[in-house]
Amino acid sequence: MEIEKIMQDLEKKHPGESEYLQAVKEVLISVKDVYNEHPEFEKAKIIERIVEPERIIMFRVPWVDDQGEVHVNIGYRVQFNGAIGPYKGGLRFHPSVNLSIMKFLGFEQTFKNALTTLPMGGAKGGSDFSIRGRSDAEVMRFCQSFMCELYKHIGPSTDVPAGDIGVGGREIGYLFGQYKKLVGRWEGVLTGKGLEYGGSRIRPEATGFGALYFVNQMLQTRNIDIKGKTVAISGFGNVAWGAALKATELGGKVITISGPDGYIYDPNGISGEKIAYMLELRASGNDVCKPYADKFAGSEFHEGKKPWEQKADIYLTCATQNELNGEDADRILANKPLCVAEVSNMGCTAEAVDKFVAAGQLFAPGKAVNAGGVATSGLEMTQNAIRLSWSEAEVDEKLHYIMHSIHEQCVKYGTQPDGYINYVKGANVAGFMKVAHAMMAQGVV
Repeated sequence: MEIEKIMQDLEKKHPGESEYLQAVKEVLISVKDVYNEHPEFEKAKIIERIVEPERIIMFRVPWVDDQGEVHVNIGYRVQFNGAIGPYKGGLRFHPSVNLSIMKFLGFEQTFKNALTTLPMGGAKGGSDFSIRGRSDAEVMRFCQSFMCELYKHIGPSTDVPAGDIGVGGREIGYLFGQYKKLVGRWEGVLTGKGLEYGGSRIRPEATGFGALYFVNQMLQTRNIDIKGKTVAISGFGNVAWGAALKATELGGKVITISGPDGYIYDPNGISGEKIAYMLELRASGNDVCKPYADKFAGSEFHEGKKPWEQKADIYLTCATQNELNGEDADRILANKPLCVAEVSNMGCTAEAVDKFVAAGQLFAPGKAVNAGGVATSGLEMTQNAIRLSWSEAEVDEKLHYIMHSIHEQCVKYGTQPDGYINYVKGANVAGFMKVAHAMMAQGVV
C-alpha cells in the first residue's frame, strides 16, 4: 500500500475536505502492515473501495420560522459502508456541518460499529441548521421538513439514524413522528427514542458510561484504579454528562467542563446536583458554561481557554472533533497523566495523537472509547425488532460486555513487542479487518 499516493489521489478528488482526509490517513497508517500481508485485499482494491462512501445524499431543507420567514438549510446522509449490516450512525444539527465532516464521521462510524460486535454498517447525517435560540415549534417544523426527504433513504433493515450534536430526545421524537406519518408504519427506524415509544434504557448516558468502562479497563492494564483520581472533561452536553456521572460513580473526581465560551474549573469536584445542572445548561440552549461558576461557589470560569491546561490524572475529550491539538498535548504530557482518551469523535488532532503515542502515553481513540453510544443504539434496534424492553441492568450488562470485547480487540491488534498497547492501531486494525473480510466475501459491489 502506497499511503502517500492514495492520499494524493483522494485530495485531488476531494479537495478541501480536511476532516475526512485526516480520518482516512490515520486509518491507513495503522492498517498498512496488516493490509500488506493480504495480497487478496490489494487485488480486490479493498482500500480504494473502503475509503469512498457507497452513497451520498444531499438535499435542501426549507422551513418557516415563527415570524413567517422562509429558511433553507442543507441536509446530508452519507451511507458509507453497509458490508456488515444496515447503515447506522447519528444525525448532527450544527452550523459547522458540511460534507467533509459528514464523510469523516461516516468513515469513523464504519470501524466503530464493526468493533461493537453488532451487525451495523457505518453512516452519518445531519444539517447546518442550528437549534440555538429556536422555539420548539421551529425545531419541529425543521425536523418534519428534514424527514420529508430523509425517509426515502432509511428503514429498519436499510439505515437506522440516531442522535448526535444538536439532536437529542426532542428532535428524535419530531423526526420519528414525521417518519411514522409518511410511511404509515411503526418501525424501529430511529434510535434514541423516548422510553414510551421504543427507546432503550440508559441510551442518553451510554456514550459516557461506555467510555468510562473502557478507560477503567485501560487503567487496569497498568494495575491502576480510577478511584481517587482527578478527571478533566471537555464539553457539558450529553456525552460529558454521562462521563461525569460514571466517573464519579467509580470514585473519580471530575474537576472541569467546558463550552465554546471557555471552561469551568471546580477543585471541589463536579458531582451530585452539579452534574444534574449540566443538563440544565444544555437545555437552556445558550451553549455557554459560565453560569456554572455563578451558581456554584469555589468554581472558576476561564474565558476563551481549554481545560487541558489544568493538571489532572485523566483527560477526556467530550465535545467535538480536533478539540485537543499538539500544544495541548504538550501541556498534558508535562503533567504526566495516567490516561488520555477521546470520547468525542476524533477529539485530538493527528499531531496530538502522534505525540501521545510517541511518548508511550496510555491513550485511546474515539472509535473505541465512545462506541458505547452506538452499541446501545444497536441494542435499541434489537429490542424494537423483538418487541421487548430490557431493564436498565440488562442493558448495562450488555454494554459492559461490548466495551470489554472492544478493549480485548484493541489489545490483541495493538500490543507492541515492548508491551505498549497502541490503542489507535489496535482499534483501526480490528475494525478494518472485520469490514475488509465482509467485503471480500461479498465480491466487488
